Amino acid sequence: METFIAILLTIVSASTPLLIAAMGELVVERSGVLNLGIEGMMIIGAACGFAGAVMSGSVFIGFLIGIIGGAILSYFFAILVLNFATNQVATGLALTLAGLGISGLIGKPFAGITIQREPIEFLSFVNDIPVVGPMLNGIDAIAYFGFALLLAVAWFLNRTRAGLILRAVGDNPVSAHTLGYNVLRVRLYAILFGGACAGLAGAYLSLYYTPFWAREMTAGRGWIALALVVFASWLPYRLLIGAYLFGAVTILQFHAQGAQINIPQQFMASLPYLATIIVLIAISAKQTGRAIHTPASLGRIFVPDR
Repeated sequence: METFIAILLTIVSASTPLLIAAMGELVVERSGVLNLGIEGMMIIGAACGFAGAVMSGSVFIGFLIGIIGGAILSYFFAILVLNFATNQVATGLALTLAGLGISGLIGKPFAGITIQREPIEFLSFVNDIPVVGPMLNGIDAIAYFGFALLLAVAWFLNRTRAGLILRAVGDNPVSAHTLGYNVLRVRLYAILFGGACAGLAGAYLSLYYTPFWAREMTAGRGWIALALVVFASWLPYRLLIGAYLFGAVTILQFHAQGAQINIPQQFMASLPYLATIIVLIAISAKQTGRAIHTPASLGRIFVPDR
């Protein structure tokens, strides 16, 4: 039972950055903007967050700096795609490359340093509950925040006026502009939110999941987060299923290697990415349900009064 609980907790830890980063990208894409720079914003969040935690001595401050770092990088993306109407795909790819380079510069002085995790202490009365008690006490604060963020985003998109405006901008920015809504401002806020989420996800990797700094430590998780948004058909609650599915694949391949299963290590390490490709192929083969929730103007440039 202890081994089972330990595996579940590691799956939660592996899934948390995917869930948070994908949640931010879902909001961005709901506004009609396609940001392929999640990987770059995550690695910037990891570098800035770790540097901030080491220099300040506070993991909490490290998380805040990681969030700010991801949001700042996303702001430059917003300037280019909103003000200068650059191609969103090319700008997002450039953002990833820039993030990888800048993060290496920021994180270089902190290579080889480790920090102490700060686990959450849950309500004491759950300690005596079998299985549930150890699970709740073992889950970290950012994972709980991820659950709360999921509920908040779902409520925002479906139950608030601002959420409906965001979805309207993503479906038809021309009509939203005609009705008097500031399309560029709505998209700017969505992009900043997505950058902040990616920064938090990256900071989680360096401050809790590892916890140390290494170059390119995101290891393609930003691309998996992008795939999760499509997997979830732009619906928040499906992101939880997708994130934990991919998190489980990532963790189980490590346990399979530890159990000395006679499968090449390279193949086991590629399983999360193979699963991503298989899921995308399966979704592409069935367009009907996916098309219902796809933002109609996703990736299209909008210039007011033109």
